[in-house]
Amino acid sequence: MRIDNHHTMQDQPRRQMLKLLLCSMLLASTCTGCKAVVLLGYLIGGPPSIEPPFDIQTKTSLKEDDKRIAVVCYAPKELKFDTEDVDDELAQHVAMRLNSHGMKVIAPAAVQNWLDQNDDWDSPAEVGHALEADWVVYIDMQEYSLWEEGSMELYRGRTTAMVKVFDMNDGDGEEIFTKEIVSVYPIRAPKPAHEIKRDRFKALYLSRLSEEIGQLFYEHYAGDEIAHGVVD
Repeated sequence: MRIDNHHTMQDQPRRQMLKLLLCSMLLASTCTGCKAVVLLGYLIGGPPSIEPPFDIQTKTSLKEDDKRIAVVCYAPKELKFDTEDVDDELAQHVAMRLNSHGMKVIAPAAVQNWLDQNDDWDSPAEVGHALEADWVVYIDMQEYSLWEEGSMELYRGRTTAMVKVFDMNDGDGEEIFTKEIVSVYPIRAPKPAHEIKRDRFKALYLSRLSEEIGQLFYEHYAGDEIAHGVVD
């Protein structure tokens, strides 16, 4: 018996699509109302994307015209009990996030070097002018801790910060965007300190915190936060 390989290969995508459709219908049959519609949407088109708040508010994007971005973070001394260089480390994490999403970020080492040599700086615009940046993303940390409130045996990262963007293109460094970030990680429950090393938890939390800040400026997807309810 001769097998027509041409038609067999053509039928494979159709069979795969049919299987996907049947699975979708089966799963949807276990749901009711809008839940079924949402589930089908996820299976067919993937999760819906979320437009960055910065883009919505300013009608522009940090990706615009390949402009240079300086990420600057400030933390008062009283917040540095857990991590002495938390401002420097968070700025590095955020810079890497933006860079990985196609934004032209000035090297964090160059920003930090200028800050170290000019410790009397008093405005993000001053930093932007010195580094010839088009945008300055300024993170003003107001609260920061790695510990659950009232405990030194449970880890739960907490941060409150104001994230601002200054537009240096007009020469004056106009503040065009402000957003408060209130971060808690893990969301569902704190992590016992005996289960994870401090440096490991700090790295996980700074990664999560930088993602929360980064999502102000790049597209992400509904449900991304689900994986951050617990620490692996």
